[in-house]
Amino acid sequence: MRKHEIAGADGVRLHVRDRGPEDAPALLLIHGWSQHHMSWSKQMGGDLADRFRLVAPDLRGHGASAKPEDAAAYDTSAPWAGDIAAIIAALGLDRPLLVGWSMGGWVACDYLRVHGDAGIAGLVLVGSTIRMGQGAAAGVHEKRSPAVKATGMYSEDQEANLTATIGFLRACFAKTPSKQDLALMTGFNMLCPPHVRKAARLRSEDYRPELEALTKPALAIFGEGEKVCLPAMADEVRAALPGGRSLSYPGCGHVPFWENPDRFNADLAQFATEVMS
Repeated sequence: MRKHEIAGADGVRLHVRDRGPEDAPALLLIHGWSQHHMSWSKQMGGDLADRFRLVAPDLRGHGASAKPEDAAAYDTSAPWAGDIAAIIAALGLDRPLLVGWSMGGWVACDYLRVHGDAGIAGLVLVGSTIRMGQGAAAGVHEKRSPAVKATGMYSEDQEANLTATIGFLRACFAKTPSKQDLALMTGFNMLCPPHVRKAARLRSEDYRPELEALTKPALAIFGEGEKVCLPAMADEVRAALPGGRSLSYPGCGHVPFWENPDRFNADLAQFATEVMS
């Protein structure tokens, strides 16, 4: 496992891990809201790294990366797109496959919005939505449970924040996660401060134009037990993707790469081989 400190947009320091042959096709694994590069532990620690170079950053405001105070560092496309471009350039990645989970899918779409798709091999969206805030269909997001809305995660009150964080993480799984997994995830979620969570999540965006303009292969993956990305949201993603290619995971929720890593890793490897050979 290699560690890197990379200057992202506006010089924001980004902590990045990578594993696998440096000359292998690169999969850029972009974690979700309030998460961490360790979200991808079951990919980074598996045999995917025998065939691919796996690159997993802590997004700005998350994990071991820098955490600017200003909301403008998180609430538009430019900083996120700039960070991804900086990682690609600093590590010399040749047309990586962007793999965006949940909010990480927004970040991948931010990159497409600013830089287009000439510099990537393709796109994988995992449990991701493509419209939020004022750009979302009326009432769709309101159908999600209080645990998924997780407004307490924006609170400076640590008890309220921690309670909401645990509730949100439980809602990400189709089945109750193990105590060890829940403890680990709670720990790295709490490394993301409330001001980052709020500014990063409460954006108003519509990424349908970026997906409709995509010329590279794309794949969407959803758990059938999703509580975060509801079926109507998933259908919207499928409709926007060129070719509408998608996979559905029975028995999984918002984290299919954690709940069924063997299948996820095999599916990701097959898609990556198809688009990067």
